[in-house]
Amino acid sequence: MNEQSSANKVAWEYRAYEFWMQRDGPPKDKAIELKKNPLGSLKKHQVYFNNVEGKKIANLCGSNGRKAVPLALLGADVTIFDISVENERYAKELAYYANISITYVVGDLYDIDLETYGNSFDMLYLEGGILHYFKDLDKLMSILSSLLKKNGTMILSDYHPFLKCLNEDFTVKQTYFDSGLQTGDVAFKQFFPEEEQVDFPAVSIRLYTLSEIINSLIPAAFKLDRFDEHRGWKNENIPWEFTIVARKL
Repeated sequence: MNEQSSANKVAWEYRAYEFWMQRDGPPKDKAIELKKNPLGSLKKHQVYFNNVEGKKIANLCGSNGRKAVPLALLGADVTIFDISVENERYAKELAYYANISITYVVGDLYDIDLETYGNSFDMLYLEGGILHYFKDLDKLMSILSSLLKKNGTMILSDYHPFLKCLNEDFTVKQTYFDSGLQTGDVAFKQFFPEEEQVDFPAVSIRLYTLSEIINSLIPAAFKLDRFDEHRGWKNENIPWEFTIVARKL
């Protein structure tokens, strides 16, 4: 595990389970919610998962299982790959109370055992701000391609690079082409009392331009089928997220 991944593992194993309990509620209660409408819980991506029964899906950086469990409820065979045992704990409890089975592999995505998992999956699903945790995007895309069967599909949704150019008050900062590793706050730090936030470990991130993200598909033998930009979470009239749909050639 490289230095960046080691730092991110420490950060994502610091009070993450506690955070999920606060934000999503106890796994038993969250499972009841997900079982009511598993497809709807996939939100803007549900259109891609209308018919997944029997399909093998890898949910990369699948976190606490809030997307993997609905996919399993829809009949998919789901494997989560994630770096955090805290996330694993919540996800396994969530799957238990939803009365479904998922496979959870804890480790660095760079270190996935391709002899075991290579050419295994019909679909890959990555969402929620992932790419910045990997300083070698070409290597990551190569691994993702290796996981897929031929003609398999990758659904990749992430924060729009435009976001890095805005401060919280929407003033502009000139950071779009910054390419070095940076330290930052783990995603859930702000949900804890201010006096406790000083103890949170930092994450290590590398931000990418939109062209870097799209161009990384080419050497990894992906064919871009669709690229969508999404408004802000409060319907702001600027791009907040994007979704790539790509197939392995």
